[in-house]
Amino acid sequence: MTDFSDRVHHAHTHGQGKPGAPRRELPAHIAAQLASAGRETDTGGQPWAGRNLGEGTSHTHLYPGDDGKTPVALQEALDAFAAGQVDEVAVVDTLRSVRIFAPIVAQLSQAEITAQGLVSDKESDMALVSIQAPDGRKALPVFSQVDALTHWHELARPVAADMRKTALSAVEDGNQLLVLNPGQPLTFVVRRPALWAIAKGEEWVPSYRNPQVAQALEEIVAPLAAVVGVSADAGQGIYSQGPGGKLLLGGGPGPELKITLTLRPGLTQQQVDQTLASFQQGLAINRVISEQVDSVQLALASA
Repeated sequence: MTDFSDRVHHAHTHGQGKPGAPRRELPAHIAAQLASAGRETDTGGQPWAGRNLGEGTSHTHLYPGDDGKTPVALQEALDAFAAGQVDEVAVVDTLRSVRIFAPIVAQLSQAEITAQGLVSDKESDMALVSIQAPDGRKALPVFSQVDALTHWHELARPVAADMRKTALSAVEDGNQLLVLNPGQPLTFVVRRPALWAIAKGEEWVPSYRNPQVAQALEEIVAPLAAVVGVSADAGQGIYSQGPGGKLLLGGGPGPELKITLTLRPGLTQQQVDQTLASFQQGLAINRVISEQVDSVQLALASA
């Protein structure tokens, strides 16, 4: 299972130190928060008793009949994927039209300490939780069911949303990846081109099967005299691990595309280096490659 690290920082409690050591004074805002804890009213004097804190969530408004479990169509696709019956295209295709849960956390943007020494929240923001992929890219975690989300992050609020709208938000926020069910036995990564396809309401064709990508590669190598052939295959990073360590046909963070350049024999090292530099420059400026390919691994072969 791919390891994704949580970017949300958690508070840790510490002991008072060695016996007899001077007691450290807590900062005023921390002391005020501790004083607020456990009271029967909030900082505005309103009682907690009788409140239903679940009312008014997007889940109750948009999906009133939803039981919070994985949608049937998505569960069937994930089961088939885990069994090796379908590849990652089937999962992405199903994801395009299902309800998912996004983790939201409250971030205090402005507060004040009252005359009674309590913290009064004046302003707070709700923020999506972001995680970091192994290669450092920003990723948005989403969950197919409520229990998976609360198990992963006990302080996060599950907000139900349409997958396409979630993809749009992820792209707007600069996420390069979307991670389905992090922390679960089956974690599935939606890489950038698939994420963009979902956001645009289009079907996703993986770069290693995309005829436009194959044509673009042919055009890039055409002026390179040292190259006699080019091929595109699935990169080693597309695979993920399912329950029991089984290797699955997709769902990994990349590299997505393996490009093999076949070089004519008898080249010097300088000629090889120049050829690779020219090819990589061609990749960088090609519109089809930049839009349809997430990440690349390059291999060389001799004719």
